[in-house]
Amino acid sequence: MSGHSKWHNIKLRKGKVDAQRGALFTKLSKELILAAKSGSPDPEANYRLKMAVEKARENNMPQDNIKRAIARASGAAGEKEIHEIRYEGYGPHGLAVVIDAATDNRNRTAGELRFLFSKNGGSLGETGSVGWMFDPVGVLEVDPQGRSEDQLTEAALVDGVIDLDYGQPAEVYTDPVRLGDARTALQKAGVKISDAFLGVRAKQKAPLQGAELAEALNFLEALEEHEDAQRVFSNLDVSEAALEALAT
Repeated sequence: MSGHSKWHNIKLRKGKVDAQRGALFTKLSKELILAAKSGSPDPEANYRLKMAVEKARENNMPQDNIKRAIARASGAAGEKEIHEIRYEGYGPHGLAVVIDAATDNRNRTAGELRFLFSKNGGSLGETGSVGWMFDPVGVLEVDPQGRSEDQLTEAALVDGVIDLDYGQPAEVYTDPVRLGDARTALQKAGVKISDAFLGVRAKQKAPLQGAELAEALNFLEALEEHEDAQRVFSNLDVSEAALEALAT
């Protein structure tokens, strides 16, 4: 994930358009709906919803939009139900990919994702086809704020944290059930957290370079830009040197 995040930042520095931004409120609304469905509609009693509300506010979503999304979770808005679905498959050059999606039309989403996989030389698989290659984790995206890798690693030595991937942003991995505790501890330690969510992490990474890396990144970007894709995970391993080579 981190390598892909670095690629996004390089593209933004080069003045290219990040297509995800246009659909940001839609994705945030879906996460609010799913979070509210998973437990209490009260953010103080539902940690996932609390994180979703905080992220929506950080991205300047109007309070009325947040309230409508939470109300929709209980069917109060009278709209189609949003379902949370995980898709798995192989992308170009054997890349293993897991997509956490939110949709009101399973058949449409599956068809559109299948097309994206096929168009890019991959194939959408069945449940479990690549999932065994990943471990469940909590993920905290953090801003190093000038800290070196050693300094950030030291700051991240709190209960629940299992690993760190340094970058801009850096990603701190936690035990899934300790995500909230780790987030609170890091915030108390002065670490700026931009996002917190449950996801998966590849047990082993697959390095790609040159044209193959470019194809893999473009494929992952196309998946992330799909309006139903909430999170995209892969086993892609990207070095700084390989990314900088693509950016020049």
